Amino acid sequence: MDRRLTQYAQGGGCACKIPPGELEQTLAGLGVAPPRDAPGELLVGLETGDDAAVVRLRDGVAIVSTVDFFTPVVDDPFDWGRIAAANALSDVYAMGGRPLVALNLLCWPTGTLPYDLAREVLRGGAAVAAEAGCHLAGGHSITDPEPKYGMAVTGVADPARLLRNDAGRPGLPLSLSKPLGLGVLNNRHKATGEVFPEAVETMTRLNAAAGQAAVEAGIACATDVTGFGLLGHLYKLARASGVTAVVDAAAVPYLAGAREAVRDGYVPGGSRRNLDWVAPHTDFGQSDEETRLLLADAQTSGGLLLAGEIPGAPVIGELIPRAGSVLILR
Repeated sequence: MDRRLTQYAQGGGCACKIPPGELEQTLAGLGVAPPRDAPGELLVGLETGDDAAVVRLRDGVAIVSTVDFFTPVVDDPFDWGRIAAANALSDVYAMGGRPLVALNLLCWPTGTLPYDLAREVLRGGAAVAAEAGCHLAGGHSITDPEPKYGMAVTGVADPARLLRNDAGRPGLPLSLSKPLGLGVLNNRHKATGEVFPEAVETMTRLNAAAGQAAVEAGIACATDVTGFGLLGHLYKLARASGVTAVVDAAAVPYLAGAREAVRDGYVPGGSRRNLDWVAPHTDFGQSDEETRLLLADAQTSGGLLLAGEIPGAPVIGELIPRAGSVLILR
């Protein structure tokens, strides 16, 4: 490829998120007063940092709303578009919803990168929206020194069958629908140009089937694993639910080459910040630094983390009554 998109951005994918601790400090105290005469009832807002907002319109119908965009995580523009779209749509699936309509968000360095690359990014996003059965209806674009792409997505859900991050209960197993290691492999790709087809396939795979299976199984608690890593998102889930999460580190699945990428030093700064954030709340047991970094690795378009079991998602731990630590590794 003539131009490597990952070289035009400082960060990459969900690893370029604002660190979770700093984000929470920024949002602290920003309570939003409910507007007068607003239609519907806000069921999920800022309180627990869930994956999307949810508004009940009437019995049986709720609107799910989310937005997600980031800098290039791979060099191929079509694949980047597919990954960014799958990642944005995932927030709707993580709430137990079905995407209805999406709008593109495109930031482009117009004097640096040609528009034919932007067209390929948008084509990739459109391909995944079509696969999801989601309308794609325009969007918004601006000039920007760094390329960025994503979507604002609106979906629908049954308000009585939502997946929420505050609905975990002791005794429930924890399942994960995609393997970890996307952050370190993407960082290696950015540094070396090596391509990891399994990672691309994982990031472009929709979480639609996992979300539907969770709803059909009667699961009430879930989140998706993205920029804050497995430990970061699990910490938010356990904290919101008032429980402790126990992770069987040996049961967690990883992409081929992920451990080698950690050993070779391709750990994103975002993954290290994730680990620092959860460390005060975690009993790491006998786990080594490599395992801790992989469990905190900043994922892009990762899987669903479910408080329950579905086919094809390995059980990686369980929820127990709140103990001395919010997270425990075994």
